[in-house]
Amino acid sequence: MARTRFLSDTGLTARMTLVLFLLGALFVALVVGLAAAFGGWIGILIGVVGIGIATYQWSRSDTIAMRAMRAREVTPEEAPELHGMIDRLCALADMPKPRVGIADTRVPNAFATGRSPDRAVVCVTTGILQLLTTEELEGVLAHELSHVAHRDVLVMTVASSAGIAAGLLTQGSQYGGLGFFGGRRDNNGAPAWLVVLVVSLIVYAVSFLLLRLLSRYRELSADRAGAYLTLKPAALASALQKISGGIERTPERDLRQVSAGSALCIAPISLKSITSTHPPLEKRLEQLARIQAELDRPTA
Repeated sequence: MARTRFLSDTGLTARMTLVLFLLGALFVALVVGLAAAFGGWIGILIGVVGIGIATYQWSRSDTIAMRAMRAREVTPEEAPELHGMIDRLCALADMPKPRVGIADTRVPNAFATGRSPDRAVVCVTTGILQLLTTEELEGVLAHELSHVAHRDVLVMTVASSAGIAAGLLTQGSQYGGLGFFGGRRDNNGAPAWLVVLVVSLIVYAVSFLLLRLLSRYRELSADRAGAYLTLKPAALASALQKISGGIERTPERDLRQVSAGSALCIAPISLKSITSTHPPLEKRLEQLARIQAELDRPTA
């Protein structure tokens, strides 16, 4: 975790370490299992693909996310108020200032991405700029900056590689491995593509579950860190309520345009999914209410 004035979270650090370890072990098991069943070249191929995906996502995570959200980087001259808010928050948090972006969409949201604090981008949509007050927007920006300080965006990006590799294998095996597995059988006589399908589905399902659990916790952690930095948890709570309401009122066509970047945003594009990458709004508001009560308590 980066050394800033954001509230440290040992629980988040422990969870990120555990998820990376488990997904790494799962990926190794996938490679070794396929190599044992079909020959070493399959294991080597899958290993190279997985490492390639992780490396690409690590190096290009900011560009990928910006494209997914149809965002562009803006200068202080183009968005002086937004840059001013981030300048103040970065000074308060004692952290490097990230690049700043705006996504031209009515969907009210914000996200942070990047492989390191020096390569990070904090982006907001035009919809959220029109919806929130200054205090509410500062609460949202503090939330996003805490993601950068905690480096959880990088962990989520790299950790998703095992699931992506497994997903690609699942799709390929459904078509007989596109010629790679179709005519082969393992030692027990099962079609190779069927073994690949089953193993890949298991890896993908476990990866999906672990990443969802980590993603929900990291959002609660960012809410806490942002609230303690600004000392205005009520403003962040108000912002979350407005954002959720704004998303519900946004036309489905606009939501689909930015759905690819939903996991990175402060609020999910789909609010009703049981597989959501975010905790329920009620749970987030309850946590912020407890923090507000703590800050309002007399110190004497």
